[in-house]
Amino acid sequence: MTPPAFRMPAEWEPHERTWMAWPRPNPTFAGAGELAAAREAWAAVARAVRRFEPVTVVAAPGDSASARELLGPGVDLVERPLDDAWMRDIGPTFVTDGNALAAVDWTFNGWGAADWARWEHDAAIAREVAGLAEVPVLSSPLVNEGGGIHVDGEGTVLLTDTVQLGPERNPGWSREEVEAEIHARLGTTKAIWLPRGLTADYGRYGTRGHVDIVAAFARPGVVVAHTQPDPSHPDHEPCRANVELLRSQTDARGRRLEVVEVPAPTVLREDGEWVDHSYINHYLCNGGVVLCAFGDPRDETAAGVFRRLFPDREVVQVDARPIFAGGGGIHCITQQQPRVRG
Repeated sequence: MTPPAFRMPAEWEPHERTWMAWPRPNPTFAGAGELAAAREAWAAVARAVRRFEPVTVVAAPGDSASARELLGPGVDLVERPLDDAWMRDIGPTFVTDGNALAAVDWTFNGWGAADWARWEHDAAIAREVAGLAEVPVLSSPLVNEGGGIHVDGEGTVLLTDTVQLGPERNPGWSREEVEAEIHARLGTTKAIWLPRGLTADYGRYGTRGHVDIVAAFARPGVVVAHTQPDPSHPDHEPCRANVELLRSQTDARGRRLEVVEVPAPTVLREDGEWVDHSYINHYLCNGGVVLCAFGDPRDETAAGVFRRLFPDREVVQVDARPIFAGGGGIHCITQQQPRVRG
């Protein structure tokens, strides 16, 4: 098979910068207290990433002053209309031909037209960011979000059945048609499909199964996978099945996958609801790993796993509980712009 002209680099490859979006009043952050907590958490992530590479935060018109107060100096701010703040999903997926960048603009419909979601402005943010980055846009008819894909940079992509194949996003698309479009946009040649995501991700503010909270490549041939040790949690068996499936797979270059299990935090419920707190939803930046923390005994265990996986990077933990309360994690609010020659 002839490799496509563009490919999505792996997250561990060098970045030019990180893009984020600033939380604003919307159903995800319904109350003033929730919005304030979210903004503190987003700012903490931005500051952590800024230690390693430039960061640009997109804020809604009129929000820059309040954002600057929390972000502090050194973070770039631009204003564009926004509905929500999950840049991984609403922003572009950057791809490269080795000399120049382009930006894939997936079709965005509010995580499968969720009844609470607004996406009039967010559906246009990928193009806005591409314009700010001064790169051409590659439009895709596939309804997809950045949190629904994870690549190894060498031809392999992780997907979940309930996202790209879900009727809320792509009714009428076959698995073969989805794979063909994904491969054409990302430069991949092999898709590994997990059957579903974590239980809480199918709740009101969930994504219906994004893979970036379940499994992620740490390097070619190596995947980190979320596990739930407590058999009383509904994720216990699906996670075991995911690990078994991943270990049975080879990547695009024929390597059998090595799977590194990362246990979930010990907390199982919040406000009577099952939680999907996960350390898998981390962000790799130049020289750093920004890792979710939950004030939990397993925070240090997870940090140790990532230090062993990335011995040349500094692991920085940020309290992600306010982010998860809105339906995502650190990876969900960040989007890398790769560095290229030229």
